[in-house]
Amino acid sequence: QVQLVESGGGLVQPGGSLRLSCAASGFTFRVYAMTWHRQAPGKERELVAAISSGGVGTNYADSVKGRFTISRDNAKNTMYLQMNSLKPEDTAVYYCNVVRLGTPYWGQGTQVTVSS
Repeated sequence: QVQLVESGGGLVQPGGSLRLSCAASGFTFRVYAMTWHRQAPGKERELVAAISSGGVGTNYADSVKGRFTISRDNAKNTMYLQMNSLKPEDTAVYYCNVVRLGTPYWGQGTQVTVSS
């Protein structure tokens, strides 16, 4: 079965960096586009970044452009989100996602808290 496991979240000061990982299993990772989403308290889940199956094509929400970088290692079945220059408004639970055969799959999420 499809499994997505996020890790790498934590508490960081404004201006700091974190690198999130999403370990995937149960499907042919290298053929699927993948996405990162986040959900802050009291807000809807929003798309943060997307990456094509081969890793060449990427897209970002305007709010994170120039600060976040999405990448993937198809040999390791893992996707990453490098987050730099973090702001308090980046505080959220971050989720990775894949849509396989029309069904979306989500990990359990990893908490990112940006606070001094």
